[in-house]
Amino acid sequence: MELYSPIIIKFALGILCLVFQINLLGKGNLAPITAMDQVQNYVLGGIIGGVIYNNDITILQFVMVLLIWTLLVLLVKFSKEHNRYIKNIIDGKPRVLIRNGQVDVNECLKRGVSASELMFRLRAHGIYEVSKVKSGLLEQNGQLVVIEYGDESIRYPIIVDGQPNIDVLELIDKDVEWLNTEVQKRGFADISDVYLGEYLSSKLRLTPYKKD
Repeated sequence: MELYSPIIIKFALGILCLVFQINLLGKGNLAPITAMDQVQNYVLGGIIGGVIYNNDITILQFVMVLLIWTLLVLLVKFSKEHNRYIKNIIDGKPRVLIRNGQVDVNECLKRGVSASELMFRLRAHGIYEVSKVKSGLLEQNGQLVVIEYGDESIRYPIIVDGQPNIDVLELIDKDVEWLNTEVQKRGFADISDVYLGEYLSSKLRLTPYKKD
């Protein structure tokens, strides 16, 4: 039993760290949403799996590695939430493949989306003609979000985590200056005070951060 004690302790610490990260990051599970989530899962699994059976690595060293990795994850999370450019670099951003019934061929080729795949995805939405599509957005997880002409029920995420969505602004022929003006009209000091902004039927709906 003494031989397996370090392995059991390391394994238990690994599980605790896993649970701690899930709760700390506000997730209900380890299902990846972004590429960074996938990387975190791989690295944490590699740390736990590669260390628990290595007797040359002490429990203290294992704890230090877990702490360092957790701090790095928190640093990345903080950076993404407070800097739009860092978020775009790490998580990427939605790409417009179809705009006003026209396919952006160069963007499709950059993202590895063939014509047959694009049409297959459109058919999955019940659309058989590109000309009927007002906008086709390729999300970070590979999902294609289709907006048809005359679809007034769609909610445009025009502000996300206090940061303007430039692609959506271009889609509705608006700019950041217009958005900032609209936000200030509703009593906010700046766009950064808005947790989520939706564009619904040509109207702006804002959800603020809760302030104490």
